[in-house]
Amino acid sequence: MPKMKTKSSAKKRFRLTGTGKVRANVAFKRHCLSAKTSKMKRQQRGTFIVAEVDSPNVKKFYLPYGA
Repeated sequence: MPKMKTKSSAKKRFRLTGTGKVRANVAFKRHCLSAKTSKMKRQQRGTFIVAEVDSPNVKKFYLPYGA
């Protein structure tokens, strides 16, 4: 079988941690920030771990070789 291709969009959006969990950026922090509370903006800094029900699909279909 030929090699599977990693989805180019997933390369930019997801990373794998050392233990194999999927890490992603937090949404809703790009524009209209004046309407959002300071607490929301503070909590959206950095990244978060994708839910365990979603991570198998991300790893299987989008990051087959853990890009």
